[in-house]
Amino acid sequence: MLWNARYPLLLLLIGFVLAACGSAPQAAPAPTAVPAAATDTCPRPPEMDARFCDEDGDLVADPPKDRSQWVNPDTIIFAYTPVEDPAVYRVAWADFLAYLEQVTGKKVEFFAVDSNAAQLEAMRAGRLHVAGFNTGSVPFAVNFAGFVPFTMMAKADGSFGYEMEIIVPANSDIQSVEDLKGRQIAFTEPTSNSGFKAPSALLSSQFNLVEGRDFNAVFSGGHDNSILGVANGDYEAAAIANSVMKRMIKRGVISADQVRSIYRSQTFPTTGYGYVYNLDPELAAKVREAFATFNWEGTSLQQEFSKSGEAQFIPITYKEYWAVIRQIDAALGVKYVP
Repeated sequence: MLWNARYPLLLLLIGFVLAACGSAPQAAPAPTAVPAAATDTCPRPPEMDARFCDEDGDLVADPPKDRSQWVNPDTIIFAYTPVEDPAVYRVAWADFLAYLEQVTGKKVEFFAVDSNAAQLEAMRAGRLHVAGFNTGSVPFAVNFAGFVPFTMMAKADGSFGYEMEIIVPANSDIQSVEDLKGRQIAFTEPTSNSGFKAPSALLSSQFNLVEGRDFNAVFSGGHDNSILGVANGDYEAAAIANSVMKRMIKRGVISADQVRSIYRSQTFPTTGYGYVYNLDPELAAKVREAFATFNWEGTSLQQEFSKSGEAQFIPITYKEYWAVIRQIDAALGVKYVP
């Protein structure tokens, strides 16, 4: 685990932030060469690993100046954040990955990761080139693994994001957040924004509910597990990303009348897509081009993500779009690098 999950005093600082704004694993491909550490004299944010430099101040790692450290693989490895069944997303991403092959002239392989930690380690080790990291994992990926996010999904009108919701079984006697006292709450993983960080801050700062004192926490391992657990009555409550729940309802995995929401947050940025910092700049430009020019109409990507309203990729910067997530992490005392 990259950080300590309990910071009760720091949690009190986060109220203003929230008010202002949530299958079996497969073997990874063989690792490619990992660049040597950057010099200690190069500029970088204090939270960034010492192997990276950030001379332009955009808070993400610059490409290495030494061309010998660039990677230009014959096969691009792509991974989508492990929020739901990997088999579903292998199919959902098929048309886009075929287009990525067309634009880059490279073979592209879908890599099904089984945890946020596995995805982070794969990129840091050089086994992952292009990826979508979930909201809470993006800062870890940027600072620990050299991830360069540049796009995310949005609706047709350009609006984007999702909300964190706290859900309970439809027939539960829990009617409000205050009723969670003395209960068990399911979270997803410690790196998840809506699955752990934002709800932990909310419960402490706004409702004076502290884990271990006022409620018991369990970790389900994923949003789909938490949602299914609540729908089936295995969990008394869970904090989840509502975009995942919407897609599960549209696919018929659960029915809307099995769960009930007792809290909904303001909107957070959704999954960030990008590439590893030392990808050959010419290849990185083609990856950007593929995301920018992909036609969603009639594709497997549209079929799946239209369930939660997404219809296009829009350009983003980590510095601007993840500012609120970094504020939450700072108040929680989160450390991105061990």
